[in-house]
Amino acid sequence: MITDSRDERDIYRNIVLIARAMDERNWGEIEKLAVPDATGDFGDGAVSSAAEIAALLRRYLDDCGPTQHLIGNVVIDVTGDTATSRAYVADMHLGVGDLEGQYFRTLGDYHDSWARTADGWKLTDRTKHHSGMMGNIAILAHAMN
Repeated sequence: MITDSRDERDIYRNIVLIARAMDERNWGEIEKLAVPDATGDFGDGAVSSAAEIAALLRRYLDDCGPTQHLIGNVVIDVTGDTATSRAYVADMHLGVGDLEGQYFRTLGDYHDSWARTADGWKLTDRTKHHSGMMGNIAILAHAMN
């Protein structure tokens, strides 16, 4: 099947926009880029709405210093009005306060599902597969609770 390259471009853009929204702490943007009943699993249990995804990410990142979620090696497969994507993620989280000068990094792979909506491509599911972690996990306050 021939895929319209605009679909792949639009999905790729949304993958990057979600990563940037995490780094910019723009939780509304994350909800906007997903369907309301989007599901996800970031390694500590399933969530079942776009609002829950944003809330989980917020718990991880709100008390953290600057972050960068770098995306690479993206593979997108479009079939009609649905799509799947896989994208490597290498993220860096810097500590603040007593943890200033320390970091926590993860390496992983986002496995996403997408749906074409009247408002464009929206995330329907994201699962993060972790392949490595290094540094001080205490930087992610939620991970220690």
